[in-house]
Amino acid sequence: MKTGTARDARELSILILIEIITKEGFANLVIDSFLTESKLNKVERSFVTQLVYGVMRHYNTLEWILAHFIREKISKLKPVMRIILLTGIYQIVYLTKIPDSAACNEAANLARKYGHQGVVAFVNGVLRNVARQKDNLPYPDAEERPEDHIAIKYSHPEWLVARWLDRYGFAETVKLCRKNNEPAKIWLRCNTLKMTAADLEQKLADEGITTSRSKYAPEGVGIQGFDTISKLPGYEEGLFQVQDESSMVVGHVVKPSPGAKVIDACSGPGGKTTHLAQLMSNEGIIKAFDIYEHKLKLITDNYTRLGVTIVETQLGDATLLYKNLTDWADYLLVDAPCSGTGVLGRRADSRWRKSPEQLTELAELQASILTAASRCVKPGGILVYSTCSMEPEENQQVIEGFLAKNCNFIPQNLVPLLPFEVDVEDQDNATKGYFQFLPQRHGTDGFFVARMKRI
Repeated sequence: MKTGTARDARELSILILIEIITKEGFANLVIDSFLTESKLNKVERSFVTQLVYGVMRHYNTLEWILAHFIREKISKLKPVMRIILLTGIYQIVYLTKIPDSAACNEAANLARKYGHQGVVAFVNGVLRNVARQKDNLPYPDAEERPEDHIAIKYSHPEWLVARWLDRYGFAETVKLCRKNNEPAKIWLRCNTLKMTAADLEQKLADEGITTSRSKYAPEGVGIQGFDTISKLPGYEEGLFQVQDESSMVVGHVVKPSPGAKVIDACSGPGGKTTHLAQLMSNEGIIKAFDIYEHKLKLITDNYTRLGVTIVETQLGDATLLYKNLTDWADYLLVDAPCSGTGVLGRRADSRWRKSPEQLTELAELQASILTAASRCVKPGGILVYSTCSMEPEENQQVIEGFLAKNCNFIPQNLVPLLPFEVDVEDQDNATKGYFQFLPQRHGTDGFFVARMKRI
């Protein structure tokens, strides 16, 4: 990358991070907006994405490092200077292919553009000190302060680290946090209404895109070495949909038969909805509900592009569907709103916007949605519940509470339904009717799915 273009990419990264950090913009939306308007090439755009997501993933660590090298409080720094410093520290500590001198010099140039000469010297001095001492940073002791050690060194909220330590232990919690700090892999769900996954993989490989096949979902194709999804060969023709492999498994747990009547109670933006249509050979009817109109538009855009014709989108509250659809559905999917703790690696900025109080509020909402929506399932019908969370309050406990109060539903063994061989450590849960994907164990997003039958 040429120095001039690298400078442009660094400056754009700073502007994006200001929007995310100071104005609470969502990282993916802000990045897309800025890159769409930029004139950067593929390599430069990739560098911007790497810098922005890298800073957001390691934000806790970067702020802790910065606090060790300045006298005043971080809060007293002007936002733009603080972000210039954090971005510089990220390059020095984590991007080994970038010379420390380049990170320092470019940060100083940005400080000169957005500040005065005294600030330039300050930024340059701090970053050069970090570069000299980066291999000897005094992280909290792992034995004496395990929560602080993991939260700071691996950049996660302390309250989440404490929960995971209790559940998984030290080594596995570190593994989970490290996994969340890796760039998330992009998975495509092949549209099997139009072609096979093997043919899609070959089509992408012919265009120079590195591909791999999913261990967990037969339709899943992993990709690397691309610019934007919408420019991939086959996108406009509807040959695929972006969807993580653990999320694809949900459709197989539902396993709707062609010609069935299906409800997707919380359907936006339509990834699982259109997958269900594929599994039904585009035969039957799927009523897709959401409380947000903009999500319904996304569903419509997706099923139109994919060539799906059996989906009907409707604005609707999942807790009220039974009023018009009692005993209607052969299959009902409740992909409930949740904390998203299973996708912190994919949504780098979201880990800093969560709180333990949200878990209680969400669990109550999830239970109310599941209870109300279940009334739409006809006798003999199937009810599937899923979240992208790893927290028991939102998953196992919701299902246990529901089954305790609804004796007309029974859990179903998932082992025959899952499109992969279940490991020994997951066998017990799967036979009880639910499966929990964990990033540190399965290499996927964290995802929960349970299946019940109305008797």
